[in-house]
Amino acid sequence: MARPAARTARGIRVTARAPARRGSRCSALLVVLCLLLLAGCASDPAPRPGPDHPRWLPTPGTPWQWQLSDRLDPTADVPVYDIDGFENTADDVARLHRDGRKVICYINAGSWEDFRPDQADYPAAVRGKPNGWRGERWLDIRRLDVLRPLLERRFDMCRDKGFAAVEPDLMDAYLNDTGFPLTAEHQLAFNRMLARLAHERGLSVGLKNDLPQIPELVRDFDFAVNEECAQYEECALLTPFIKAGKAVFHVEYALSTGEFCAQARRLGLSSMRKRLNLDPWRQPC
Repeated sequence: MARPAARTARGIRVTARAPARRGSRCSALLVVLCLLLLAGCASDPAPRPGPDHPRWLPTPGTPWQWQLSDRLDPTADVPVYDIDGFENTADDVARLHRDGRKVICYINAGSWEDFRPDQADYPAAVRGKPNGWRGERWLDIRRLDVLRPLLERRFDMCRDKGFAAVEPDLMDAYLNDTGFPLTAEHQLAFNRMLARLAHERGLSVGLKNDLPQIPELVRDFDFAVNEECAQYEECALLTPFIKAGKAVFHVEYALSTGEFCAQARRLGLSSMRKRLNLDPWRQPC
């Protein structure tokens, strides 16, 4: 049975502003040279994927941090961070890059959110029933013609902020009461569209939950993100990703680490315990 992804109400993030610059007495030539030097120093330390920089492919067992609430805490000693794409800036991503992290961009793909800056772009006709989270409604994923350009802009945002990958949320609408007559085939088409959008932008992409369709989708996705497979005795269903050499980023909320870590290590999962609001606290296996 599908369960909604863990998300929390978002507050307004306060981003520190750069101090005002003092006046400069440099000559025009010196100003130009200074600006060129600064531009070189500020360049993104993580080059965009391309022929010389292949797409990032995380491997099984890679430790990670998943933080979707509170101000970003960059101190977790892990090589991968998964953070909200809207609420974090390019500077936040660059800070994590400088610390040697790969950064995943969380976006909601399967539901409409009334608190996002693009909420008015989603026609009322594609908004379905509430999905259990305040301010959200399921989307009619059959309407690829409507949703594709909206999601393209979200994926563009992830790319332009310097993220290495995307975690699209709510990719198993067909298992829920959405208000639309969705089928497994509709979900496959929607999920594969998401994978294409990411890959066209040089981003890797994770399959979020949707365990029944893993055999059909494992080739399309670069890693998996799973919630509570141990609690519901489903973790073995994720082994196709592990066998393909692809990471499975996994969390439990209710179980203690003593109840799931032994199995997680045996299966090769990247597992930790988190609080449901996905704040900085983590208890890794």
